[in-house]
Amino acid sequence: MNADQFDKVSGGGGFIAALDQSGGSTPKALGLYGITEDAFSNDDEMFDLIHEMRSRIIKSPAFGGDRVLGAILFEMTMDRQIDGVDTAEYLWNEKQVVPFLKVDKGLADEENGAQIMKPMPELDALLARANDKGIFGTKMRSVIKLANEAGIGAVVDQQFEVGKQIIAAGLVPIIEPEVDIHSAEKAEAEALLRSALAAQLDQLADDQYVMLKLTLPEEANFYADLIAHPQCISVVALSGGYSRDVANERLSQNNGMIASFSRALSEGLSAQQSDEEFDATLDSSIGSIHAASIT
Repeated sequence: MNADQFDKVSGGGGFIAALDQSGGSTPKALGLYGITEDAFSNDDEMFDLIHEMRSRIIKSPAFGGDRVLGAILFEMTMDRQIDGVDTAEYLWNEKQVVPFLKVDKGLADEENGAQIMKPMPELDALLARANDKGIFGTKMRSVIKLANEAGIGAVVDQQFEVGKQIIAAGLVPIIEPEVDIHSAEKAEAEALLRSALAAQLDQLADDQYVMLKLTLPEEANFYADLIAHPQCISVVALSGGYSRDVANERLSQNNGMIASFSRALSEGLSAQQSDEEFDATLDSSIGSIHAASIT
């Protein structure tokens, strides 16, 4: 584990950019960026285009370690380069932005109002590659739709079981049990989730650290105890479908919680923009998310 990167992430003062759209979400991300599906004829061309978009964001003068603490990458982005340099190495050496890797393989079918992650039989090999590439931590996502204790328990148990495998490989896991913002039982689900997360954090050893990525809660500062937990480096927020303005407003009410936005970060960016327009739009976006993250 890189001590400088650990200090940067645990020290706060910025947010984490989620640049990890994968196969299923890539066409939508490109569409919002102004690239329609007729612009590519296969997955290779599609991933070339999304890498160009991510590279443009990362290389922008608006994107730097003064406001962006870290960036979450898709596996294929980790394996690609920016200006001839591996993406993770470029992020840290050129931008002072800590690199993370999305490691989950998607969601299993819903059971008890929740979706755990699909099995990850090749995770150890992926973690070894991540270490070779200079990755600091990982991210993996589950989804909670109902206030069902069994479903939420299954999600949290799996997240921490895999999280300990990631810790053993020398990386810091971002544990992401997303509560669906459209759930009619959102507040009740968050109460069950908070209890389950606290119980798991209490069981970690003194040298076992995790980060949490959580949906912006219905009650301000609802996750304050998790933020303060000694085994939790940081609690970051996902935008979860909220517009950037709404996400920023909710985030600003949660002291010590920082952003880890994907769609809300790239909102307003377009392939058709000049570099000046693109950089100005991204600068405004990063500025607003950063301001909401340092409350």
